Amino acid sequence: MMRHILVAVIVVLFGLIFARMVGGYVELDALRPLALDYVTRAPVELGTPNIITGILITYRGFDTLGEVAVLFMVAASVGLLLKKDDAKPASAKVSSPKVSGEKTAAAKPVLAKTEAARAAAARSAAAKANASARAATAGSVAVKSTKEAAPAEDDEAAPREASEIVRTGTEILLPLIFTFGAYVIVNGHLSAGGGFQGGAVVASGVMLMLLARPGSTLNVALLSIIESFAGVFYVGLGILGLVLAGGFLDPRFLPKGEFGAFISAGAIPLISALLGIKVGAELSVIIDRFRS
Repeated sequence: MMRHILVAVIVVLFGLIFARMVGGYVELDALRPLALDYVTRAPVELGTPNIITGILITYRGFDTLGEVAVLFMVAASVGLLLKKDDAKPASAKVSSPKVSGEKTAAAKPVLAKTEAARAAAARSAAAKANASARAATAGSVAVKSTKEAAPAEDDEAAPREASEIVRTGTEILLPLIFTFGAYVIVNGHLSAGGGFQGGAVVASGVMLMLLARPGSTLNVALLSIIESFAGVFYVGLGILGLVLAGGFLDPRFLPKGEFGAFISAGAIPLISALLGIKVGAELSVIIDRFRS
């Protein structure tokens, strides 16, 4: 009862907070000073129509570097936690004390002093031999049934093939998804998009491919190398901006070009492409680790 009362009180408090926020909302007639400064400076200094991309890549370059580093640490942590342990425990052979005792007792010579004792010993030995033969027959049948059941278990453990609808849809959609992701990456300085968004789109295509082909595997080592080189080049462009221009990740060490053209905005398209490659590779590795 107290739990329900507590939940009701919390819901009422959150409702009051949101009601106050909605009731006190007033739409601004003009931009705030910081936003006005960004809107005024970005097209002139950076030569990019997409002001958001210019802010994220240039004015907030260190924040973007931190976000990329956090994504790298997430990918590394997920890979470490979900890594398969291929070491198989060695099977220990445990001998039964009862069986060993019986073998020892059977190995002992039977000393009979009379004909009756010899006959009894012979009957006892015959009974033990019959019991051993029955046990051996049952063991061979059990081993055979185990071997026959093993392929069935392997078949059940094997990944199920996707349906024909999923495979056909993947063959049609996968090229479109990758093309759209590349478009979002390379046009981030002109329209809505950029490296983070395009990399996420490419990773979604990789996830669709893995769903359509459960038995396929990604070359995680190659993706890790690509991601590492993209990160190194990204930091290298930032250092070039620090040395040749006005600060870290300042894209003006390359010509700004014509405003609105595909090749324009200095080094922003290159930085956006490296971000897209890095984010796409890291998210693809994370998806593959979760699948395995």
